[in-house]
Amino acid sequence: MSKQIKVSVRNLVEFVLRSGDIDNTFMGSTRAVEGTRAHQKVQNSYGEEYTPEVALRHILNYEDFTIEIEGRADGILKTDENIIIDEIKSTIRPLDELDEDYNQLHWAQGKCYGYMYAKENKIDEINIQLTYYNIEWEETRKCIKYYTFKELEEFFLGLIEEYVEWANMTFYWQMVRDAAIKELSFPFKNYRKGQRKLAVAVYETILNEKNLFAQAPTGIGKTISTIFPSIKAIGEGIASKVFYLTAKTITRQVALNSIGQMAWKGLRIKSIFITAKEKICLNEEVKCNPRDCPYAKGHYDRVNQAIMDVLEKQDMMTREIIVEYAQLHQVCPFEFSLDLSLWSDVIICDYNYAFDPNVSLKRFFEGNGNDYIFLIDEAHNLVDRSRDMFSAQITKEPFIKYKRLFREKFPNVSKAFNNCNNAMNKVKREHVSNKDFYYQKEEITDIYSPINKLIKELEEWLINEKGHGLHEEIQELYFELLRFIKIADFYDKRYVTYIEPMGKDMLLKLFCIDPSYLLSEILKKVRAAIFFSATLTPLDYYRDVLGGDEEDYIIRFSSPFPKDNLCLLVGDTISTKYKDRDKTYLNVVEYIEEFVSQKKGNYFIFFPSYKYMEQVYLNFVDRNPDIRTIIQESFMTEEDREKFLNRFNLETEDTMVAFGVLGGIFSEGIDLIGDKLIGAVIVGVGLPQICFERDIIREYFQSENGLGYEYAYMYPGMNKVLQAAGRVIRSEKDKGAILLIDERFGIIKYKRLYPKEWSHYKRVANSKLIRVKLMEFWKN
Repeated sequence: MSKQIKVSVRNLVEFVLRSGDIDNTFMGSTRAVEGTRAHQKVQNSYGEEYTPEVALRHILNYEDFTIEIEGRADGILKTDENIIIDEIKSTIRPLDELDEDYNQLHWAQGKCYGYMYAKENKIDEINIQLTYYNIEWEETRKCIKYYTFKELEEFFLGLIEEYVEWANMTFYWQMVRDAAIKELSFPFKNYRKGQRKLAVAVYETILNEKNLFAQAPTGIGKTISTIFPSIKAIGEGIASKVFYLTAKTITRQVALNSIGQMAWKGLRIKSIFITAKEKICLNEEVKCNPRDCPYAKGHYDRVNQAIMDVLEKQDMMTREIIVEYAQLHQVCPFEFSLDLSLWSDVIICDYNYAFDPNVSLKRFFEGNGNDYIFLIDEAHNLVDRSRDMFSAQITKEPFIKYKRLFREKFPNVSKAFNNCNNAMNKVKREHVSNKDFYYQKEEITDIYSPINKLIKELEEWLINEKGHGLHEEIQELYFELLRFIKIADFYDKRYVTYIEPMGKDMLLKLFCIDPSYLLSEILKKVRAAIFFSATLTPLDYYRDVLGGDEEDYIIRFSSPFPKDNLCLLVGDTISTKYKDRDKTYLNVVEYIEEFVSQKKGNYFIFFPSYKYMEQVYLNFVDRNPDIRTIIQESFMTEEDREKFLNRFNLETEDTMVAFGVLGGIFSEGIDLIGDKLIGAVIVGVGLPQICFERDIIREYFQSENGLGYEYAYMYPGMNKVLQAAGRVIRSEKDKGAILLIDERFGIIKYKRLYPKEWSHYKRVANSKLIRVKLMEFWKN
């Protein structure tokens, strides 16, 4: 049986021949854009004898493989005497520093194209030319070498021979994997209520190349119900990779656990957990160059052996496994994990690796990726996250600071900073005057030209002044400016430019109000995307803002837990609006006191802001000195959070009341099962704080669909409420109570957002009624 492989010339060459160090020492980042222009300038300098961008494809039978190699030669020059394959490389280095052996990978690509062209056209000899083009000086240097067809064939087959070792491993792995997937049954004896329906919906979505938006409450088993059918799709050849995307480390761990459960039942699948560079770095400081990091030095000489080693011995590549093998082979764990992702079937990582234009895994998404599956966990978080990913901002202060610091020694750079500062001053004069905020739908394009010029000046400075004391902070600023210009390319009717004066400083932001279009463009590159969360209410809203369309599927499930296990009380006679808070602190405290007094145990009280929480907390503690209380701090380290949550694990007869913030670290993504949490009070409807950005969102959607307030405030607010309420009932044996305090909970448009399992709620007009209802509930 012939084994099929498809590989690009570039990937073939870079993978087999890579060697040397990781060196992220600044080399310039505008080269991709400039490189395209450089190619075009070189290509246009020739006449009709030159054919640019020649697509080449070669199919080769090697051992029992059929290998398809494809690529694109930069140019082919035909003269009367000979044929020249032209490989163009742009550079910012002085051309006299580049000899003909400057980079063997450049020659290797040219030689591959030369072989493919000579083979197709039955040519016995051919010339390979490297054209180096200096972007800054717009000068070229050409190096040319003559090869016989036999020499090129030997070189090409040598590459293929090394690559086939890897291809064999991949091929036999896929056979083992697919056989195991075929035999795999659902890892639990029985499906929970709704679980089978969700798994089938996911499979059909993948089959039909659609997107699915699923609201599935806690307890259905969302993770396993989305991963299981996706893995089945891999086994059937429908998909090649699954990306499990999430905003939080804790939910990534749940995905790994689900794969572990299936592995226990016989599944063989390569899965990898990608950890951010800062969190997995083994060096004392994150400095990715051979002088400062022993793992960067010689990384590429050793990494292929490290990859082979881990793939032969491990299926589940957790953070711990990656670190272990990185230390064993002395390679950078982060770059190692990115390489391993190419050989993995399931990639578990943060949203930004798929969606953020600045950090996405380009090795997957620059091509098609049309047989990938996205599983987007806690999808409600992607709305604000994607707004952040597609927005960018600059401030005026750095331009003033560095204009001054660079004036004496680097006058050109100082001048470029000054021009940016002048452009910002002009914006301030024309648009802000005495206003606190200003925004407009149109771009302020005058700012782009001075920023682009500054980027060029900084690029040259960063290359030439590597030992300068300001190098690190200037590099950081450089990348911020680059991001700003990159985001400007996306600017359209879904953006606004807004300006916020900050004392003497000023912020200018390209704000993406509606990320749906940019998300939909990314979704087009994959076969199917499954958006799921316990709180996607209303589903139409999430489908709209997350890039879906009316042809995509939506599905909602009721909670699988018994209704009788939840007591839901609605105190809709107290106003918690900002203007009324001073008058209602005592009422809120009385409601909390009655709520926690009916049964000893642990309770959580959630508030819309820190300030409101602290006021109620002080009142509560003053009146109830004997009750144990803890309060969420505005900044908490990982250790602080752990200590806070460990208080719920203490076995004690006493009552503990924890005070936290809606939408904060403790209101979603934490599991306090059984008696660890028996009740929650939610104060307020969770509305985001009224601010300039939210009002821009409101105005935009008001004109788009007449639902401005809902999209900007109400739906995001209720999502926080539903998430916080979801902490109480985490398993079928859990029993608990929830009290909602706010008069708006009694309004019909809010009631419409209640999930089905809240249909039995009881209204409590005063604190005495809370006591009566809870005595009855806890008695049963």
